[in-house]
Amino acid sequence: MFFRRRARMLRWLVCGRLGPVWMWKALLLFVAIAFAGQLLGVIFNKSSVPPAPRSVFSSPDAQGPPLGACRPHTHIMFLKTHKTASSTVLNLLYRFGEERRLRFALPPGYQLGYPLPFNAHRVKGYRGPRAVEFHILGNHMRFNKLEVEKVMPADTFYFSIIRDPVALAESSFAYYKEVAPAFRKAKGLGDFAEDPHKYYDPRLRNNHYARNLLWFDFGLDHNANFSAALAQRGEAMIRQTFKLILVSEYFDESMILLRHALCWPLDAVVSFSLNARQQKPGGLGAIGGSWVDKAAAVAGVGVRAGRQAKAPPDLSLTADQREKLRQWNALDWHIYKAFNRTFWKEVDRFGHAQMAREVALLRLRRDDLARACLRDGGKPVEAHRIRDKTIRPFQSGLVKILGYELHPGLDNATRAACLRMIRPEIQYKDVLDSKQFPRAQSVQGQAPPGPQSQGPAGVGGAPFFRQGPSRTGDKAVGRTVEEGDRDRDWDGSRLMRSNQTLVRAQEAGRLR
Repeated sequence: MFFRRRARMLRWLVCGRLGPVWMWKALLLFVAIAFAGQLLGVIFNKSSVPPAPRSVFSSPDAQGPPLGACRPHTHIMFLKTHKTASSTVLNLLYRFGEERRLRFALPPGYQLGYPLPFNAHRVKGYRGPRAVEFHILGNHMRFNKLEVEKVMPADTFYFSIIRDPVALAESSFAYYKEVAPAFRKAKGLGDFAEDPHKYYDPRLRNNHYARNLLWFDFGLDHNANFSAALAQRGEAMIRQTFKLILVSEYFDESMILLRHALCWPLDAVVSFSLNARQQKPGGLGAIGGSWVDKAAAVAGVGVRAGRQAKAPPDLSLTADQREKLRQWNALDWHIYKAFNRTFWKEVDRFGHAQMAREVALLRLRRDDLARACLRDGGKPVEAHRIRDKTIRPFQSGLVKILGYELHPGLDNATRAACLRMIRPEIQYKDVLDSKQFPRAQSVQGQAPPGPQSQGPAGVGGAPFFRQGPSRTGDKAVGRTVEEGDRDRDWDGSRLMRSNQTLVRAQEAGRLR
């Protein structure tokens, strides 16, 4: 009986007792159309909203070709040689370390006691041999292996970069003409090359810039008379310590070898040239009178009021003068030839075809990042044309140092990544220092200056350069720092800031 009543009720509903069938069909059709319209509206609305921009730095191209089974090196010592594109290399290290929150072995100022041999107590925050884990050491120093090993872990990867001594001499003369007495006396580089002994006095401070500068930076005696045995011994010491020596003239190939040696992604070795000088300098008055003042300040010499800016240095050389410069820098010429051969043996092992492919990818990636980051097609510009004063490169010497401008309107992530690529060395060091040593901790966190090391050592840890009284003829320390900075030298004597170089408090810091 129950089931019969249910069946009758169902027939009653189907037959339209609650309304005609057409009405229900119309109602269902209306609901279906409304639902479809709402669904399509959501789809169209979503498609009309532009997608969030994806940073060029998150592109799959950032990783580069596969590296195989390896782990990225994070303990790195870079000997930052002078005038060899080393500022560009240091920028790579700064970026890699900052992005991964690694700890840098930073100087109190901007150089690690240079031109004195490196001492571990010049590192800010150093508390004793390997008491603190430092990941990256790369600011200017005169190499001293025994002291470096107190700071860096045993598995540290050591590398450096070299340059043809003639090209290095041209750059050094342009930058340091007002610093090195030997250069200051010469009318031009060609005049110096004709008779270097006429101008060079090994006792005068900063004359190390004028002879065998690479040899000096590696911690060796740059004034030693050349002999094949001496040159080979110095070469062997460098090979014993440094796993890779890059060559400035083959910078892109060097970056590929470095990438594979460190097991880093491609973007970690893509760079824009930093601290480059203007090849055809214009009038020195373009930036204003303060430009020459700054150049003289970093050179450690005064500029009298109303003094006219000096003309750019004459760097012209004949073929004979170039050969004379190689003879004058014979120790540098030896290690350049030796490690240039080693470099190309590394390329042979890597494979020339593979090298060509990866260099092409690196250059393509550099062009992509330049278009994404830089104004004016990525061309470097004079410092006074850079609107953001915080990224203007510091002007040193009597040549103009170029920098870059960022595109306006970049999203925050892209702008931060682009800014890291173009930030000048001095400003970048300050940024890292402020992160690593916040102001509240900097006063309490600095380690006191330690005792003088038992004996300065060269590349192999041996006393390979002459010891005893200072070879500079005085005791001034050639390290430039910010105005107002007070510090202590590695032997404990107090240093004072005079907007030139740090000098010992008991001496007048005048260049001779």
